[in-house]
Amino acid sequence: MIKITLPDGSTRDYEKGTNAHQVALSISEGLARNVLAAEVNGKVVDSSMPINEDASVKLLTWNDTDGKSTFWHSSAHLLAEALEALYPGTKFGIGPAIETGFYYDVDFGDREFSSDDFKKIEDKYLELARTKSEYVKEAVSKADAIKYFEEKGDEYKLDLIKDLEDGKITFYTQGNFTDLCRGPHIPNTGFIKAVKLMNVAGAYWRGDESRKQLTRIYGVTFPKQSELTEYLHMIEEAKKRDHRKLGKELELFAFSEKVGMGLPLWLPKGTALRERLVNFLQKAQQKAGYEQVITPHIGHKNLYVTSGHYDKYGADSFQPIKTPQEGEEFFLKPMNCPHHCEIYKTKPRSYKDLPIRLAEFGTVYRYEQSGELHGLTRVRGFTQDDAHLFCRPDQVKEEFKKVIDLVLYVFKALGFEHYTAQISLRDPENKSKYIGSDENWELAEAAIIEAAAEKGLNTVVELGEAAFYGPKLDFMVKDALGRKWQLGTIQVDYNLPERFELEYTGSDNQKHRPVMIHRAPFGSLERFVAVLIEHCAGNFPLWLTPEQFIVLPISEKYEEYGKKVLESLNNSDIRGLIDFRDEKIGRKIRDAEVKKIPFMLIIGEKEMEDGTVSVRKHGDGDQGIMSIEEFSSHLQKEILV
Repeated sequence: MIKITLPDGSTRDYEKGTNAHQVALSISEGLARNVLAAEVNGKVVDSSMPINEDASVKLLTWNDTDGKSTFWHSSAHLLAEALEALYPGTKFGIGPAIETGFYYDVDFGDREFSSDDFKKIEDKYLELARTKSEYVKEAVSKADAIKYFEEKGDEYKLDLIKDLEDGKITFYTQGNFTDLCRGPHIPNTGFIKAVKLMNVAGAYWRGDESRKQLTRIYGVTFPKQSELTEYLHMIEEAKKRDHRKLGKELELFAFSEKVGMGLPLWLPKGTALRERLVNFLQKAQQKAGYEQVITPHIGHKNLYVTSGHYDKYGADSFQPIKTPQEGEEFFLKPMNCPHHCEIYKTKPRSYKDLPIRLAEFGTVYRYEQSGELHGLTRVRGFTQDDAHLFCRPDQVKEEFKKVIDLVLYVFKALGFEHYTAQISLRDPENKSKYIGSDENWELAEAAIIEAAAEKGLNTVVELGEAAFYGPKLDFMVKDALGRKWQLGTIQVDYNLPERFELEYTGSDNQKHRPVMIHRAPFGSLERFVAVLIEHCAGNFPLWLTPEQFIVLPISEKYEEYGKKVLESLNNSDIRGLIDFRDEKIGRKIRDAEVKKIPFMLIIGEKEMEDGTVSVRKHGDGDQGIMSIEEFSSHLQKEILV
């Protein structure tokens, strides 16, 4: 007998060789019908794999990330089978699961292929899914694997086999299709009930531009048709909310090829919105004991050699700026932390001075590949709401908890209600990626885990996601469409203080190293604004929106009264403008709705005589007649909400 431990800590005894599907069946038939794969001792495997020793087992369904990934990888195999059935002689590259479904890279030879072929493929796909063919795993020797794909004439699989070790090669077969694959896979194709091919693109084999360009077909599948319908609706809604589209319509930001790819230009309205975000956080930081600093946009190469950033990122960053002095090199600032370390060193520090909290809205520059740039979410120049706390080891956990409070305050003020805190630790199997001693890493990781637990955060642990100098707590926020974004981050760092030889004099009159906490509640202003735009579809919180109202005179003769209304409200610190265009009032209202201006104040003869305004609210229509004072009071109350 073997002992199986389930995620809730309960244990059950089973015969040796029992598989995860049988474990699920022993719990309930309903659960067994939904099990896609299993995690056995931390490794995702087929639910049919025999378990021959005591093990921790998690049964994976569609609701688990790894279950979904297995489902989509199996779906890629089914796509290949459908393509091979429809287009004999097609050759196949790779077909992985991705965050939003899967893709397969294929070589159609001389055959033309486009999205016009999608419907035919989807029909064949569902026909094959309904056969409920099992995904069958088979271990093969390297010689047999080579022989199989030589006979098939698939040079891409042969290229992959070259790098594989004999004795560790497996095939998976479903229906009439066999693929080179490690797995795991879902039990059978019948689990797949809905499919949609999303788009088609070109992709060089193995990402090498000197090799053949293959056709990459993207798709997504679901265990229910209703879930596909819901997903496609979400995709359409996401297009409407795309921050690049809304950023242009709302005149917030722009890009210019002459300025350079990935370098955003903030327009007046976007700058005003951004400055309000900065002021909001600065006030909160001031109350929390932070001191504001400013550092240069460049730094001497030696600064980043000392910090370790040059070794880790130098080759992939903007290249050095050379000066007229022989051998002197500077870098565009990729991080603010080395500069803050040097500020800490400007004078001797005592244990009584700590913690020291230095904050900066510092612009940094990183050379992202052009293909990875995306609106404001992936840029080459961005401003971090950065701060670095220098504290004693006994202060780390308390300071970390205070930073968590600040991050949650920001999320609440901006309407982000659903989030998970990801505890990002180093990869224990690949410690060479990180700097610093095991002892310091263990201390830092323990501080984060304990602080998150004491604050009652909903957490997940991810190995290998730590920064190269320390573990971190990343806040994964869900937007209004249920998409996840990584926004705020907090990191504990024992290593930079070591590298910069930072010190403070302790109560024992001896020199000690401070611990550094890196934190950025927004992450970067660019990315945060992008996520915020898509989250609220451009309908910003009233306190943040660039224009809170617009005055709409019915005709030219009411413009003077309109100016008085505007001036009166502006004097009450309420932001707005007036539409002087010679347009009909219906057109003015429609344009104001498109610009998502929260309130429209319509004025005509009656309003001018009575000293009132007719109020319309964006998306809600007529709000009635109000005096200027009543509207001002109404707006102020909404801002406080």
